[in-house]
Amino acid sequence: MGGHSMTPQHSVFTPDSMTIGARHLTVAGEWVASFAITGYPREVNAGWLQPLLNYPGRLDVSLHIDPVDPAHAAKHLKQQLAKLESGRRHTAEHGRLADPHVEAATEDAYDLSTRIARGESKMFRLGLYLTVHAHSEQHLADEVTAVRALASSMLLDAKPTTYRSVQGWVATLPVGLDPLGMQRTFDTHALATAFPFTSPDLPAADPADLETTTDGVLYGYNAQSSGLVHWDRFAADNHNAVVLGRSGAGKSYLVKLELLRHLYRGVQASIIDPEDEYTRLAEAVGGTILRLGAPGVTLNPFDLPVTVGPDGRRSAPSDALARRSLFLHTVLALMLGSDLTSAERGTLDEAIATTYRHAGITTDPRTWSRPAPLLADLRDTLHTTGAHELAERLRPFVDGAFNTLFNGPTTTRPDGHLVVFSLKDLPPELQAIGAALTLDAIWREVSHPVVRRRRLVVVDEAWLLMSHTAGAEFLFRMAKAARKHWCGLTVATQDVGDLLGSDLGKAIVGNATTQILLRQSPQAIDEVATHFGLAAGARQFLLTADQGQALLSTGTQWVALHTVASPAEHDLVTTDPEFLGSATTHADSDDWIDL
Repeated sequence: MGGHSMTPQHSVFTPDSMTIGARHLTVAGEWVASFAITGYPREVNAGWLQPLLNYPGRLDVSLHIDPVDPAHAAKHLKQQLAKLESGRRHTAEHGRLADPHVEAATEDAYDLSTRIARGESKMFRLGLYLTVHAHSEQHLADEVTAVRALASSMLLDAKPTTYRSVQGWVATLPVGLDPLGMQRTFDTHALATAFPFTSPDLPAADPADLETTTDGVLYGYNAQSSGLVHWDRFAADNHNAVVLGRSGAGKSYLVKLELLRHLYRGVQASIIDPEDEYTRLAEAVGGTILRLGAPGVTLNPFDLPVTVGPDGRRSAPSDALARRSLFLHTVLALMLGSDLTSAERGTLDEAIATTYRHAGITTDPRTWSRPAPLLADLRDTLHTTGAHELAERLRPFVDGAFNTLFNGPTTTRPDGHLVVFSLKDLPPELQAIGAALTLDAIWREVSHPVVRRRRLVVVDEAWLLMSHTAGAEFLFRMAKAARKHWCGLTVATQDVGDLLGSDLGKAIVGNATTQILLRQSPQAIDEVATHFGLAAGARQFLLTADQGQALLSTGTQWVALHTVASPAEHDLVTTDPEFLGSATTHADSDDWIDL
């Protein structure tokens, strides 16, 4: 095949050398061939171009989209319908058999014309071009054969750009030029299916379920191919997720990015944030931030889950008082810091019931709207009944150094599409108790909502709760029941041993269909590999994974991914000290200039 060399102008888009042939180019020593798609299947599913993106070799796929003026589109369709109807009548008048292709084209044209007239769809011109790369002429011939075979399997007619090889190559460069101009008319719905927002590595949603086929979020791109990793937690058997990774692996970054993209889709979220990492994100999206431990912020563990509906009527579960008493046992176990004996639990149970009665709250639901008692009332009841030792053990939380969170009625009941409970201002001794109280407050909203909607509950640094038996039991109960209330629980931790080292932790992992593993330490990899049944390749991947790389499991399959964020998203979710420091310095500099 003959060709000639071309000396280009100096440009960032211009290669050092190029040899042009009839059906190929050699660009800086690399062999290149291009194709234009001229034939398309009549019916396609969402993401039907995904096989091209998953091609194992280097294949550039370019879509050029130009909108068509509605008036011109309507006129063109009218002319096309006239031609098709004329052909059908001519066939019928001469007694010939109807052409099935013409019949199908006529039906499609009528349907499209109706949707355009109603404003339900628009017309576009689409040019689809492919460019395959190889390191030698023989390798290029093999790649061309493979790409054309793949296109044929997708019912695509890929024509080589013979004697227009330069134009074909330019059409697939990221410069927005289409010198070939070989386009096909698409409507809005057909064009939308061409975008590769599906993940063939993961189970597909039921196409008959219209509520789930458009949901889900983008987690990143496949680390082993060019495909995207798009997954819908709410279409799985349960909506829970666990995220495990060593410090610095990108665990919080991934959790915040997933959270932000679920917010785009209208999911309501609540966050337990021990390190104040979600504040910038909450402020950017108009969320609510509740800083436990800050002056004037208190949570009363005796509050009953009474909900006020849109009509102003109050309601609560029929067993609200009994459940609240059981939860108080969990809180008190965390406060007292040791396993209670059977006698002590019995004494506390009787004291809790007496404290509620003194506040005028009984098993009669009509009394549940009365002001709830306080922890100080329980302490006084214990003294009255002679349980002085238990009362003294509660003293630090009533009158002592740890009373900031419990010394009054609940000051606020946060509501909104994103609520962040920050625990950073709490002393370390109170963070596990604060996490349990916030989880309880969140669960009351989830289990007895005014409006039913999809929700996410994120427990970051879950080791705070898992290190206490009472906290682990509470988290386990929430993991078991979340699905019934259209809620997904996300448990993220860097201490793998806290989850996999106990039966409760293993049960929480087992109740999460979505499991995400980031880089693991050599000390933890054996336990992780054994529990999750990882092969040698997956094990090595987790030992050497870069920051942001992870394995995502959907219960039946694993896929390796790399988290990717837009610049705006990155600014909101990153915790890189260098970035935050430069941002603060820049903000201070701007303020000084404004002054």
